[in-house]
Amino acid sequence: MTPFRAALAALALSIPLTLPATAQEGGNTEDVQRALAAGWKASFTCSGLFVAGQTLADIEQNDLSGIYPDYARFYDQLPPASVDQSRKIVSVDYSPVMPPRMAAWRPGYGCTQLPIGASEKAIDFLPRFAAWPEYTTNDRGSAIGSNVKVELRLEEAERLEMPVTAAFDEMTYGAGTRTSSVVIVRDGQVVAERYARGVEHETPQRTWSVAKSITATLIGAARRQGKIDIDYPAVLTAWNKGADPRREITIRDLLHMASGLDSGERGSRTDRIYFGGGRVVDQAAGNVLEAEPGTRFKYANNDTLIAMRALREAMQDDALYHRFPYESLLHKIGAVRTTLEIDWNGDFLSSSQVWATGRDLARIGQLYLQDGVWAGERILPEDWADFVSTPAPVQPTGAGQDNYGAQFWLMNNVPGIPEDTYYAAGNRGQYIVILPSLNTVIVRQGIDMIGGARFEIDRFVLDVTRAIEAADQDRAAGAEALRQSAEEENAPRPRVPLRGNWQP
Repeated sequence: MTPFRAALAALALSIPLTLPATAQEGGNTEDVQRALAAGWKASFTCSGLFVAGQTLADIEQNDLSGIYPDYARFYDQLPPASVDQSRKIVSVDYSPVMPPRMAAWRPGYGCTQLPIGASEKAIDFLPRFAAWPEYTTNDRGSAIGSNVKVELRLEEAERLEMPVTAAFDEMTYGAGTRTSSVVIVRDGQVVAERYARGVEHETPQRTWSVAKSITATLIGAARRQGKIDIDYPAVLTAWNKGADPRREITIRDLLHMASGLDSGERGSRTDRIYFGGGRVVDQAAGNVLEAEPGTRFKYANNDTLIAMRALREAMQDDALYHRFPYESLLHKIGAVRTTLEIDWNGDFLSSSQVWATGRDLARIGQLYLQDGVWAGERILPEDWADFVSTPAPVQPTGAGQDNYGAQFWLMNNVPGIPEDTYYAAGNRGQYIVILPSLNTVIVRQGIDMIGGARFEIDRFVLDVTRAIEAADQDRAAGAEALRQSAEEENAPRPRVPLRGNWQP
């Protein structure tokens, strides 16, 4: 260890790892809480209407119910959202002396929140694409992967019926959990699929932290194209100055959730960005170190946001940066109904604010099963699937925590589930589970109550694993029965002696 890193590590050990709640994001006054609650309503209403195409009633029962308990009191005092259908703007009044919280939709960017205190004139500053393709074809085929042999799979359909049905009963895998979609893909083909709560196969839903795994996939695509080096330090220009120790942080550290940056008591709450309309460069990239980079695991939205900001700075071309997720990854694999939303400064909020269908999430998982290759083209580096699914050098320390790779969790310690299983996970029960041993992807999306029961993904994956293994046994038994029947059909028949007095 260098003298600088040794001194930094000693300093980090002297700093408490938890800070008082009042030290988080400048404190939480009632005025700010009320503004954030209004931002939640404006943002989800805008995205639900204009990205997902849902009705106001569906949005109300799904994304606007079961929200953070600390916002509930202020949220319940808000008036109905005001929707400008022609300009695709949603505003929510929350204060007699401040402008309403606003979110505006633009093609390809989804909905972007204006910052607290901004007037409608600020919409003119939001980025826009010069042109955006319209995809009107239905996503109804059973083939999700590339080069898929489509065949009738009655065995999987019959065996998966029970666990998939149970996932929607709001009881079996967690009392009160609210599943909106399940998609199961085997050998690149959809073998089970079901929807509820006003959602169907072409309805994008917010991915929450599943977006982090999509970010890792984008970083992989950028590395494949030589646009970024995950081990080069000083990932942000603002950090590469004077005595700033943050220049030691690498993309690898960020992907491993090991930046060492202060992100408050709960690194998964970046409310000033998600619901306050704050900029990534202000809210995520302005924090100080509290541990030596690469030596401590701390789950933090900021690490993911900074990784994408680093990609933007490495590209030095905003037009290219904003097209990159679609042209270099999503549209190549058929995920044309996925949208990455941005802050008003143009940075992707890809730690949470991505909207995708269940089928599009399955395509992300299938890309990993195909080792980063799609339709003969290598999109991800050859070692990328191994990289994201290999335990990081530093791991979560909490009791019962799964191991962590690079923006993916590892399901490598659940009896009955293959040890090479890894998964993306997000708030309110979003999951992409990748099972290389079974060549299977499991997607579960939900709108579970925040603070309520969590969907028991381990049990669900275990039941799906058993069902798929049973389907394989059924198929093998059926093949064996056909083989035996064919042998009997082709076997020589014994000669039967003729009766009577006939002579040759």
